[in-house]
Parts: sequence; C-alpha cells; structure tokens
Amino acid sequence: MCECGILVKEKIREDTFNVYIKTSRNPSTRTIGHRNCGLIFDFVEENWPKKYSSRKELKILAARFAENNKFSPEIVSKFLLEVDRLKSCGKLSDDRILVYAYQNVLKTMSEVSQYSE
Repeated sequence: MCECGILVKEKIREDTFNVYIKTSRNPSTRTIGHRNCGLIFDFVEENWPKKYSSRKELKILAARFAENNKFSPEIVSKFLLEVDRLKSCGKLSDDRILVYAYQNVLKTMSEVSQYSE
C-alpha cells in the first residue's frame, strides 16, 4: 500500500515504474515506484512509509483492500470490524492494521470451519 492510500500491484504496469536505487546489498538494486505519487519502494531495507489515517480514511482503505482481494460479504463485515478494533487499540500504522485484521479474520474463519465439521 502506498502512502497516498492506493493499493499498488506490481503486475499492473500502469500503476508502477521501474527504478534502480542504492541499497546496503547493491549500489544498483531494481525496485518499483508508484506513478500516482512518485513514491519509490525500498523492499531490501524495508523502509516502509508509515501512514496513520483517520478512522474514516482507514475504513475506505480497508474497503478497497477487501474489494481488490474479492472478499465475500461475510468476510468483509468481519474484516471491517477487526480493522476498527485494531485502530482503537493503539498506534499501529495502516498497513499493519490491514494485515493483522486480515490474518485475524482468516484465523477466525478457519477455526469456525473446523468446529462445523
């Protein structure tokens, strides 16, 4: 996820551009940048931009995330509730909240399916 709030997929050529940056591993490391805002992603050093959105902005990002990942309506509702819960808990960045919420929902869904069998 880019700091401008858009989910970036490397496979979509219209969204990204190729660039070479200096890293600790190599003076010329290939990576991608986001065309919308120009942000260059450093996957080697893991210098991720941390974005702390308002609750409303985060819900919009979560809805986009759910739409892009083709969640079922049942999972979307649980995912949005989990995002809201994690946002209330502390100072996690947006990307961490989305990842943890997704992991928690998947874990819950797998536990429910085990008990129903």
